[in-house]
Amino acid sequence: MEIEQLKSTAVAVRRDILRMVAAVNSGHPGGSLGCTDFLVALYFDVMNLKRDADGTPVFDMDGRDEDLFFLSNGHISPVFYSVLARAGYFPVSELATFRKLDSRLQGHPTTAEHLPGIRIASGSLGQGLSVASGAAYSKKLNGDKSQVYVLMGDGEQQEGQIWEAAQFAPNKKLGNLTAIIDLNHAQIDGTTDNVNSNRDLAAKYRAFGWFVDEMEGNDIEDVIRTLKKAQENPEVPTMILMHTEMGFGVEYMVGNYKWHGTAPNSEQLTQALNGLPLSIGVTDY
Repeated sequence: MEIEQLKSTAVAVRRDILRMVAAVNSGHPGGSLGCTDFLVALYFDVMNLKRDADGTPVFDMDGRDEDLFFLSNGHISPVFYSVLARAGYFPVSELATFRKLDSRLQGHPTTAEHLPGIRIASGSLGQGLSVASGAAYSKKLNGDKSQVYVLMGDGEQQEGQIWEAAQFAPNKKLGNLTAIIDLNHAQIDGTTDNVNSNRDLAAKYRAFGWFVDEMEGNDIEDVIRTLKKAQENPEVPTMILMHTEMGFGVEYMVGNYKWHGTAPNSEQLTQALNGLPLSIGVTDY
């Protein structure tokens, strides 16, 4: 997909996020908006996915011979659901059921709903890197050359299980694993520095044996360049520190941790949507 098409898709995804959380007055818009460009680039350009004859993604839990993605910070489900729907995993119209009774689109993703594209239940933070490491190790043992990606939050780095997986992946030489930390310096109770500072994450992961890189997460072109560069390290897992702005794309939300888990009211929704005009050929759900 061309860069301008990717950018148009990102606008549509941001509109989805806002409308989804506003409709039920519940959800996590801040991190979802900040990670939109990354997930659009990943699913529409970078990852090698199984597809049928007309290009529609074909999903199975086995995941052999295709790239895999795991969302560890599951509270940003709005952006994940929107990207999966717009990539063709399920109807875009289903986004209107977000967080409603009997919906497959629960507040945190769950495999019990059998929603195509969802590989793990990710509500409890800290588990995604372990799962992704296991998947990458399995692919290595099976001779599967595909890549495994996992997204985590920077507040999530305060979880102890993260550091067990951080030790495991380099020891198993999982060069097919790329982990990304959404470095927006914000979590639900305030800034990460004030809540429980991560200090120098780059130095920590290098000490564990990772190749560490950085990218601008709200620049689609930089995201694509950096993710493809990560595939060039066959013996070492890659950790990417992704600099984003919480609430990116909505002026009154940018950089404000209060939008981590707060939905906009109807007036705020209108203001946000007016600042995110749709392009020709892209529609709301």
